[in-house]
Parts: sequence; structure tokens; C-alpha cells
Amino acid sequence: MADRLKGKVALITGAAGGIGGATARRFCAEGARVVLVDFQASALETLAASLRASGAQVECFQADVSRESDCANMIRFAEERFGALHVLFNNAGIFPDEDGSVVETTEQILDRVLSVNVKGVFFGCKYGIPALIRAGGGSIINTASFVAVMGAATSQSAYTASKGAVLSLTREIAVEFARKNIRANALCPGPVNTPLLQSLLADPARRARRLIHIPMGRLAEADEIANAVVFLASDESSYVTGTTFLVDGGITAAYVTPE
Repeated sequence: MADRLKGKVALITGAAGGIGGATARRFCAEGARVVLVDFQASALETLAASLRASGAQVECFQADVSRESDCANMIRFAEERFGALHVLFNNAGIFPDEDGSVVETTEQILDRVLSVNVKGVFFGCKYGIPALIRAGGGSIINTASFVAVMGAATSQSAYTASKGAVLSLTREIAVEFARKNIRANALCPGPVNTPLLQSLLADPARRARRLIHIPMGRLAEADEIANAVVFLASDESSYVTGTTFLVDGGITAAYVTPE
């Protein structure tokens, strides 16, 4: 189905990453005009160039989403360049190697993870919601994780805490702004085959511990997550709000997968 997002303006944070880039390509293919936001300016420009080569209308904005002023400015930029904002995909997030057990993770790492993963979503919504209201309503998709609803197979306490916060915040936003024609859903992916996770799971033993918990026996591909984001952004999900939208290959439905 083509043109599912025709006429819509979308903003994607973390656009230079695996899920962000895949979603940007899908949004453009479905007719949206897209603002690409990331801290990595060169990677953004490379993505934008490839999208423009296929005829897409995209703009780039470099931002550190942990900074309130950057989030305010990215929303203003979207409205100035495209006249409105209809879809907000708060996708930026980090997962430092130093994030581990709660008894080992430093305050510095905790603060860094919460600043990007939680404050980035909070500030995106703080400034994005008024823009969506000005446009007559719209869709917010906040990237949480399957670890927001169950414990991870390997210790990652700061990351898990941050994604639990995103899930809870999304529910509250969904309830508060439903009568304003705004929908908010928490996208909860399982492990995704992105460069970030490939590096984290380079150790075969660590990779095996993860895969045994996935009934499908494999990691998700970024395009599979992007498919879910397109649905949540489109009018096809017009009665879907406040959900824990799991795209996890069955992880949360299973104990372990027998081999």
C-alpha cells in the first residue's frame, strides 16, 4: 500500500541509526515529508542525500535531544520548513557498554542514559504536542523496549529503567491528550539487527544467551520495526493509543525456546 502518509509531516529523532534510518526510508516511500534529527550531522546528510535522490522531501536538523533547547528548536524547524507537524517519532536512545548490573553501573552512566532516553522523549513531547495540536492532531510514537515489561537476559539496569519510564510517560500522554486528537503509543521492539546490537553481541556466548529467549530464533530487522512505526503513524491506527506495542518475535510470550 503506497501513500499511507501522504500529506503528513513527520519528525524522526535518532534518524541516523538503524531503526531511525529504516523508518525514514519507509516514511518517504509512503509520501511523508520528513525532518531527520540526530546528533551525527554527517550521517544525517548521507541519509538525506540518498532519500532526496529518490525524490523524497527531507530536511536535516542536528540536535542533542537531552537538551531542552535543541528539542524546542527541532520542532520549530519542522513547522517552519514544512508548515506543520503530524507525526513525532521519538526514537533517539543510547545503550553504553558500561551499563550493567544495578550494583555496578555508575551514576555517570545512569545520568547519561536517562538524559537521552527519557529527557529526550519528554522534551520531544513537551514541544511536539503543541505543534500536533496546531496541525489538528497527530501521532506520537516513543521508542521503549520489550525490557520495559520484563527483565533483560543480560544486565542493563540504566537502559531498562529508562525504557520503563518511556512506557509510563507514553501512557499518561495518551490519556491526557486523547480528546485533542493526539495518539501516543510506545513502540517496544525486541533485539534488532543494527550495528549497535551487533557490536554488543559480538561475543558468541552473549549472543547465544539472547537468541535462546527469542521464539523466532533470530533478531528483528530494522525494516520490520519500521513497518510497525508506519502503521502507528498512519490513519490505519486511528483507534490505537496508549498501547505497549510489542514487536519482539514472541519474547514476552515465552519463557525459553527449546532447541
